[in-house]
Formats: sequence, C-alpha cells, structure tokens
Amino acid sequence: QVQLVESGGGLVQAGDSLRVSCLASGRTFSNYVMGWFRQAPGKERTFVAVISETGGSTAYAASVKGRFTISRDNAKNTVYLQMNSLKPEDTAVYYCAFLRFYSATRSDVDYWGQGTQVTVSS
Repeated sequence: QVQLVESGGGLVQAGDSLRVSCLASGRTFSNYVMGWFRQAPGKERTFVAVISETGGSTAYAASVKGRFTISRDNAKNTVYLQMNSLKPEDTAVYYCAFLRFYSATRSDVDYWGQGTQVTVSS
C-alpha cells in the first residue's frame, strides 16, 4: 500500500523557519521524483518544489526560490522542505507527492499525501 505521510507543520511567525517532512512507503522511494505543492484557502493547489530521484536536481516556484530548500534522504524514504523567512502568504496546506516525471505540473502527480497545515502569522 502506497503511503505518503507529511509532518512538521504548525503555527509560526513571519520571518521564522520551519521544516516539513514526508515519509514514503509502499514503493521504492529512490526510483521516484518527489515534489511539494501547497494549497491556500480558496485557491488552487500549486507547485512549490521538485527533486530528482538522486537529489541532484531541484527546481522551485518563483515565489519561494531562495527561501525554501527541498532535499531527500533515500535511506530514510523521506523528502524534506526547509522553509526560511516565512511570510503570511506562505500559509497553506503543504502536500508531498510522487511524480511521474521531473515536472512542476500537478497533472504529473502520481500520488498525493494527506497534507500538513502551515500557518504564518504577521
């Protein structure tokens, strides 16, 4: 059974840092591109970051580039999203995902996690 379980969300203040994690099971984790997406209240789910199977390639949405870092530990079947200099507009539910390709497109997502809430107060 495929599972993606996010953790590490919470309530922080603007300017703070937070790291969210996603533990994968049910697949050979190192064979898959992984991504993070987010969905703010009343808005569509949008791309945040993607990482290749080995971690050698990463890409980011323009709104988070320079502040967020995606990484993975294939020995632990875990992908991370380190978020620095958080802003109120980063408030959203953050979802990790298995991707069919190295892509920023939601339609290329193969499987979603259940999400973790990140709230940034001003």
